[in-house]
Amino acid sequence: MSTFFANKKDYPNKKWHVIDAKGQVVGRLASRISRILMGKNKTDYTPHVETGDGVIVINAAEVIVTGTKNKTKIYKNFSGYPSGQRERTFERVMQTDPTHPLKHAVKGMLPKSRLGKRMITHFLVYAGKEHPHIAQLTATGAANKKESKARNKKVLTGQK
Repeated sequence: MSTFFANKKDYPNKKWHVIDAKGQVVGRLASRISRILMGKNKTDYTPHVETGDGVIVINAAEVIVTGTKNKTKIYKNFSGYPSGQRERTFERVMQTDPTHPLKHAVKGMLPKSRLGKRMITHFLVYAGKEHPHIAQLTATGAANKKESKARNKKVLTGQK
């Protein structure tokens, strides 16, 4: 018996997971998201093939950190010029771009290669609860075509 290796052509369509980040800890949420992006939550995980699904995160502005990281966690970036290093605290980053801490954490947990760069493109983060990806949302939960059409009709007309 030989070892199974997945091929890229075995995964023509990705599933999309919508995750609500309200009140969740940044690092724990990021590790869950990175596992989905890499495909480690599937039985046919292959390290060198992109077998993962896409992830849409809503309410990213309402993530939390534990302890005193709110004031002590520092994000650094360097422009490449002398005295070009900038430091910002978690609080300040959340005021300017509330999606950055989650993107930064997930990117750090993915492979540092071309494969990791492709994986991060299937990760979409929104600060509020609204997102423009209704097609992806309805495609994941539908069991059959009839159910999918009914759900699309409800979403478009605003019914519950």
